[in-house]
Amino acid sequence: MPYSPNSRRDPRRFSRGLAASCALALGSAVLSAAAPAAAAAGCEVDYTVNEWNSGFTASVEITNLGDALDGWTLEWEFPDGQEVTGAWNAEIDQSGSAVTAESVAYNAAMSTGGTASFGFQATHSGQNGAPGGFTLNGTVCDGSAGGDDGSGDDGDDGGGGGDPQPSGSPAGWAGENGGTTGGAGGATVAVDTAQELTDAMTASGPAVIEVHGSIALSGMNDVTSDKSVIGAEGARITGGGIDVDEAHNVIIRNIAFADWDDDAINVQDGSTNVWIDHNSFTRGDDGAVDIKRESDFVTVSWNHVFDHAKSMLLGHSDDHTADRGHLRVTYHHNFFDGSGSRHPRVRFGETVHVYNNYYRDNAEYGVASTMGAGVLVENNYFENVEHPTHVGYADSAAGRLEAVGNAFENSGAPETAGSVAGVPYSYTPDPAQDVPAIVTDGAGPGNI
Repeated sequence: MPYSPNSRRDPRRFSRGLAASCALALGSAVLSAAAPAAAAAGCEVDYTVNEWNSGFTASVEITNLGDALDGWTLEWEFPDGQEVTGAWNAEIDQSGSAVTAESVAYNAAMSTGGTASFGFQATHSGQNGAPGGFTLNGTVCDGSAGGDDGSGDDGDDGGGGGDPQPSGSPAGWAGENGGTTGGAGGATVAVDTAQELTDAMTASGPAVIEVHGSIALSGMNDVTSDKSVIGAEGARITGGGIDVDEAHNVIIRNIAFADWDDDAINVQDGSTNVWIDHNSFTRGDDGAVDIKRESDFVTVSWNHVFDHAKSMLLGHSDDHTADRGHLRVTYHHNFFDGSGSRHPRVRFGETVHVYNNYYRDNAEYGVASTMGAGVLVENNYFENVEHPTHVGYADSAAGRLEAVGNAFENSGAPETAGSVAGVPYSYTPDPAQDVPAIVTDGAGPGNI
């Protein structure tokens, strides 16, 4: 289950279909609408509940990942006998556990990449489990543009399998604010020299940039909005790094970074919706992945850091108070393998979500929360780490840090302080005891 204290909203996301819109009065009458104009080709659904005693409200938002629709129907089944008592922005009919929500005139049209939303009020008794699946216009959706015939999952949530150019959006903060798709829809450009790479990264418009072989860079090199920089098998970048500067919707994936002279990846100056996934980082001069200067909605997942000191900084400096209200970042399933510190070191950000990471033999510390930051450290595995977490560090004032469900092997006790706001997305963390096997098997290049 997602981390959600009783006083907080319990957001649940499903890669499923959806329908929406119009006030509803439930009763014995069956509501009807015109048949949808087309089958859905793919979609994603946010299902968020706010519950009390025996009642709850639910908000549902659909993102259409397939062809444009002119009319749509969402169907699902409640697992625990929940009953809808009222709704808005949709026509809803319920028969037993089966529920159907249909579009109305003003939201029947949904373009590719478009969204629609609706809500309802319902009752429950005891349990209030989320629907196990949704269908849109008769198609079971899985978060990808290709749909699903029910035979298996062909989407990609930032975990193990999938195509080099991922479909849908990643788990965590990079899935919010409209999601992160990188260069999807643009041309695919293969590069194997520094000049080709830097030219492709700074070209206008969306593009999927396939990195082949080993490319030597110098200094920091800009990448512009709507780009996916994806390593082919064995891809390496050495000597320099990638600068995500005032950019939006960028994916950097499946690349081995080594021996950089500044940062390997630097995200700064208000950049948003960035996904850094399945890379490795070793022997660099400064940060492996630094995120700062009002950047936001970032996910850092399934990376392997080894033989390196300064891993992941979040927040520019103690004086850069403009970072307050930004720096919403998720770190999950990363392998911090003998790296020294900053896994991450956080200033100002909230909520920074650190879950299912494997910390092994980290010389200085695991996670540090400073300058009023709010950090949730959940279901991680710490092995031979004397200081799993710090509240305050060096000259930086204390932040807030909650530690939930972590495992500690030959490690010290975590420092904690205060409370931290929940996250608005759904996720299902792996048990902490399973993290070493899961992460060592899946983190780094070549494991997508």
